[in-house]
Amino acid sequence: MTTKLKAGDPAPDFTLTAHHGAPVSLADFRGRRLLLWFYPEAGTPGCTLEGRGFRDQIEYFNENNIVVAGVSCDPLDRIAEFAARENFPFLLLCDRDRAVALAYGACDNEKATHAARMSFLIGPSGLIERIYSQVDPRDHAARVLIDALGL
Repeated sequence: MTTKLKAGDPAPDFTLTAHHGAPVSLADFRGRRLLLWFYPEAGTPGCTLEGRGFRDQIEYFNENNIVVAGVSCDPLDRIAEFAARENFPFLLLCDRDRAVALAYGACDNEKATHAARMSFLIGPSGLIERIYSQVDPRDHAARVLIDALGL
């Protein structure tokens, strides 16, 4: 999956419902970096492995003022169950109509069954710093931290 977005572009605005039921917008993260993590399907082996990587590294993300938020086209109840079962300390967002996945290039069309596995590191001013279109769920969290910290 490829995206038309590139580093330096403004991140497409969004408002989605989080796994806990409240609306969350891109503007909520101004002043902080945001890793917007698109994942195909809650509870599948790759998505679980990738999510656990973020969970297990969340202390380092927090220390470096980077918010992690996952986005899926799954129904809200499935996302909420996934977050609870895996004890994820970050937001999971429901993009049921695929509008956000389409805007970011994680879906090709509104009938796509799943979002592609890709992520966007968005800077404090809302500009895209880095796009991860080739993601290995085994080490994605560590790679983002290495890039974000300039290591």
